Amino acid sequence: MDRYVALGSSFASGPGIDPLVDAGCGRSGRNYAHLVAERLGLDLVDVTSGGATVDDVLTASQALMSGGTVPPQIGAVEPGTALVTATVGGNDVGYLRTLLTCSYAADPEGAPPEAAAFLGERVERATVEEALAGLPAKLAALVGAVRERAPQARVVLVDYLTVLPPAGRRCAALPMADDDLAFCRTVQHRLAEATAEAARVTGADLVRASAASAEHSACAAEPWVSGWEFGDVPGGGLAPYHPNAAGMAAVADLLADLLR
Repeated sequence: MDRYVALGSSFASGPGIDPLVDAGCGRSGRNYAHLVAERLGLDLVDVTSGGATVDDVLTASQALMSGGTVPPQIGAVEPGTALVTATVGGNDVGYLRTLLTCSYAADPEGAPPEAAAFLGERVERATVEEALAGLPAKLAALVGAVRERAPQARVVLVDYLTVLPPAGRRCAALPMADDDLAFCRTVQHRLAEATAEAARVTGADLVRASAASAEHSACAAEPWVSGWEFGDVPGGGLAPYHPNAAGMAAVADLLADLLR
């Protein structure tokens, strides 16, 4: 079977989606990589890990919330690898951290008490803006590093499922001040743009999960992401504003259609 290596952060690993196969990394046996590998008969090596940055994929040992570390994900890419997918970059620009701290500011009682130390400190917008400006180059470097290790591999960048509804829509699952919500929408849009730009300059394939999920935000009747709710996050449980099982299945459909 063709070797398929899945790289990325929690939007690829699938925390909170049963069955959990690696609690420390929040990795589900029903994330999009597993679903596609099962459907297309691929030999999957899934090294996705919640919280991962591009550096964690390429060069750094990632420290896990549950303790311990995992080595750089790219080590799983071998010369004979046929397919590599990657969903990463959100943690580089503080996307989820920004969403979470903005919601915590609006509804601190909705988060576990132990989350206060992490969520009580807001992310500087200027820092987010600077990181977004540099993200296309970082993602392009990731594609280049994969091709150096596996020259024949097909590389697919899969962007992030849409979390926030269009302007003018709100819901209880998304507590946030108007100004914060507007800024977070900007970050969401620019994250998708950065992934698309990296695909364009490198010639990598692109799965636009963001566009496909535009009507399935946390406020939708059929959401593909969770809202402001918490499970046992350090243990790989449900995290706010992350893909749910329906979202993962939808991304798997998009990816499988592309690969066919």
